[in-house]
Amino acid sequence: MKFTILRTKSDLEHWSNQGQGQELHFVPTMGCLHQGHKELIKAAKNFSEEQPSKVLVSIFVNPLQFGEGEDFKKYPRNLEKDCQTALEAGANAIWAPSLETIFPNGQENYFTIQAPYALKQSLCGANRRNHFDGVATIVLRLLNLVNPSHLFLGEKDWQQLVIIKQLIQELGLKVEVKSIATVRDKDGLAYSSRNEYLTIEERAKIITLSKLLLQESSQFQSDKTIDLNKLRSALENNGLRVEYLETVDYKSLAPVNYYESKLCLLAAAVHCGKTRLIDHIFLMNRKPIIAIDGPAGAGKSTVTKRFAKQLGLIYLDTGAMYRAVTWFLQEQKIDADNEKELIKALTNLKIDINLKDSGIQQVLLNGKDISKEIRSPRVTQEVSRIASKATVRQKLTAQQKLIGLKGGIVAEGRDIGSTVFPDAEIKIFLTASSKERAKRRANDLANQGFRVPNLKELESQIQERDKMDSAREIAPLKKAKDAKEIVTDGMTIEEVIETLTKIFREEIPEEVWPSN
Repeated sequence: MKFTILRTKSDLEHWSNQGQGQELHFVPTMGCLHQGHKELIKAAKNFSEEQPSKVLVSIFVNPLQFGEGEDFKKYPRNLEKDCQTALEAGANAIWAPSLETIFPNGQENYFTIQAPYALKQSLCGANRRNHFDGVATIVLRLLNLVNPSHLFLGEKDWQQLVIIKQLIQELGLKVEVKSIATVRDKDGLAYSSRNEYLTIEERAKIITLSKLLLQESSQFQSDKTIDLNKLRSALENNGLRVEYLETVDYKSLAPVNYYESKLCLLAAAVHCGKTRLIDHIFLMNRKPIIAIDGPAGAGKSTVTKRFAKQLGLIYLDTGAMYRAVTWFLQEQKIDADNEKELIKALTNLKIDINLKDSGIQQVLLNGKDISKEIRSPRVTQEVSRIASKATVRQKLTAQQKLIGLKGGIVAEGRDIGSTVFPDAEIKIFLTASSKERAKRRANDLANQGFRVPNLKELESQIQERDKMDSAREIAPLKKAKDAKEIVTDGMTIEEVIETLTKIFREEIPEEVWPSN
């Protein structure tokens, strides 16, 4: 598809109707395209290898988001240069509408949007009274005219991103938002169209902002402390006027104390000469934890392993740990109902779970590889009863919590979100019908060389185990209140992982944990 420049609504409609069956990926901008925009366009271009798509970049300097005395008239405009930049990044077309195209009957004859007060009372919204109302109004108009399948936005303008995502959610618009981490120049300065205003001397001053923020981020990772007063003084001593410097909740944008929040935003706006620039970093007390619970045979292990690998996180199969204990007690002929024997048996028990490069899970018990043995029907029939023992759960839960202290894990089991990691950033309840799980169990047994009972017998066993797991007094199988349920009947592994990835990205910004 050749590169096209669109001006009118009819131009847009004609171009959009070409190549039926293609997804339309939309990158809205105000022009003066830079490397940050190029990364957005590249992300839009490369988003889906399987689904044919085309990328549209809009250039519209929105008068509604500029306040009195701001730089609307002098905002940098160079359509020819922008077209070349967009083309090089992989865009298929640029749409450069006039104000009359956006509001054919005059701006005063159309509804305007008011962004929620709670989302605009802090950060940029505190001093730019109608800014986000103007942003929301124009974004909604653009989306209605373009009708894209996906909308690509930068995380640099985090407050704007939060507001647009809520706008789309509340209005039920059928467009999926994809956010891209802040892109920085070699000196660390976040790319911005307004960087063009800076003189050489001013740029040398303004990079102090990004340097100090990045230093604070590194410092926070080491000792979990920051000093906002000291940071403000450092900025001011370097000739920058601080408009705001504050920590807010990354979703509600309400002010928070960073040491009381699992994940928050440290954001700043400064003036350097006549130029106003913003920047931010995220402060996270530990790496993210994803807790995936659900009944036996729901596909948790397969999905969790692949999902963890995709995110570059550690995979923790707590079910395998309970299977290992069950196998050990069976092998040693230890009566699990004898509390003294059980405590003694577990005292020096060490379980290690490794994931090989091949993706195969290895379970070691005191150094012995028992990966296959723990999947036998004999262990399967007994593991629910053993897992209900307070002594067993106490020992393994303590070990699991220890593993999760630094975060950075995807853990699966029966009570991960409700008991082991109740403070996990993301909680999933992965389930499937007993009929579907019986089919999967039959395939697993056949692949491992075990005898395969008939499906009705397997389904009956699964239902009985569900009953036992749900009814046990200690850490019963249940969906955590804040968990999101995924029913996997009829879904491929890839589809389940895609759903998990969407949920993950709703909670964790790219800047905090980039996609591999």
